[in-house]
Amino acid sequence: MNSITDIFKRLNKNMHGDDAAAYTLPTDRELAAQYLLLYEMSLPFGLDLNNQINVDKSATRVTVTFKNSSTKEVREFTARAETWLNENAPAAMHAIGTSPTVMFAYISERNIRSMLLGTTTALILISLCLVLALRSVKLGLLSMVPNLASAVVTFGAWSLFVGEVGLASSVITATSLGLIVDATMHFLSKYMRARRSRGETPEDAIRYAFNTVGTALWTTTAIVVAGFGVLALSDFTVNAEMGLLTAFAVAAALVIDFVLLPPLLLAVERKQRRSDYVAQEAY
Repeated sequence: MNSITDIFKRLNKNMHGDDAAAYTLPTDRELAAQYLLLYEMSLPFGLDLNNQINVDKSATRVTVTFKNSSTKEVREFTARAETWLNENAPAAMHAIGTSPTVMFAYISERNIRSMLLGTTTALILISLCLVLALRSVKLGLLSMVPNLASAVVTFGAWSLFVGEVGLASSVITATSLGLIVDATMHFLSKYMRARRSRGETPEDAIRYAFNTVGTALWTTTAIVVAGFGVLALSDFTVNAEMGLLTAFAVAAALVIDFVLLPPLLLAVERKQRRSDYVAQEAY
């Protein structure tokens, strides 16, 4: 905690031969006024105490410094402080806490909620577009699995190593969604071309997809990861977190598309074949 009283105590100690016992507030108002004048006159040109005491010397500022806190802890502390002030201080002192820290604490909360809603809506609309493009409700719904899995993996890893979601990391899913969906869309389009135009089996269709777009996907992903990875070296935390998380999300999306999507396609096709076989037997 820091306030103008710390200066008075230090000056009182200095004026008493640096006696530790004199590190107290002066008891005489005239002496306190002389200390204040002495200190203000000794300041370098252009400096004053207006950041700690107002011009007519009727009010002072108390600054309390906390350890690094999450946005949730900042919001809770602000609410407790405002409640205490309203219950214990005169009406003229009632105020709402404001600062860049408090401002960004509430911005982060609203941003996270908006991003969750917006990302969910975007995923639904993208899946509907894939249903129309691929002419398959089954594959359109299946595309949501790898797209959602990449976001889950990214934030799961972030929670293990960092533990909190800030302003930058809260927008990663929305900003990287287009890159994540891109790999899934290309893989599924080549798979469907092999199945419909070439009449290949599901296994051969997956091999065709890997042969036609596999190299292009991992090459593009490597370039994107390298580009966003440079931002992770930034000293500005917002840029560093955004770059690191975006690079990880894009890389995770490619791994999931290559590792998880083919087994899902085979499982769906096998289930479809069994259903067709049962229907034929019944017929």
